[in-house]
Amino acid sequence: MTDETESRHDRIRHHPTPGPGNSLADWTRARNPLRVAISYVVVWLIRISPSLRLKRWLLRRLGATVGPGVSWGLEATPDVFWPELITVEREAIVGYDATILCHEFLSDEYRTGEVRIGERAMIGAGAIVLPGVEIGANARVAANSLVTRDVPPDTTVAGVPAEPMGTDDGETASDDS
Repeated sequence: MTDETESRHDRIRHHPTPGPGNSLADWTRARNPLRVAISYVVVWLIRISPSLRLKRWLLRRLGATVGPGVSWGLEATPDVFWPELITVEREAIVGYDATILCHEFLSDEYRTGEVRIGERAMIGAGAIVLPGVEIGANARVAANSLVTRDVPPDTTVAGVPAEPMGTDDGETASDDS
């Protein structure tokens, strides 16, 4: 993780939308349509393949940085437009139907940001991780959570937006991110 005073918004690149339309309507200026089409097919294969070895290999072919022993769940979706901005470190788990986004198309701009998932971190089923987020080593994201900010190492977060869960002694974990 980076300096604790830095947020995901500090790591996101802003790209203004040219002209009067919204940024999604103009996506072909942001990325080559052929590259996105190929990524889409490869992402589809990643989502349905039961082979973790094949998933890691395909993710690396898309440009993602994937450490050894990473487990990528069925139906989990890497970013189709900017998969090269994803880093998943050694032994991390991305659960069933989780989504890792490295872009946001907005009205007046689109944004891109690297997503880093630390060593032995766990992303629960159906969770969504937004661009620019860093998830620390051994951190856990509960199922169906929306991760809008960094998750410190050894922290469990849950909810929409994801917030730190209480500790075993009943106190709430602090969130300095």
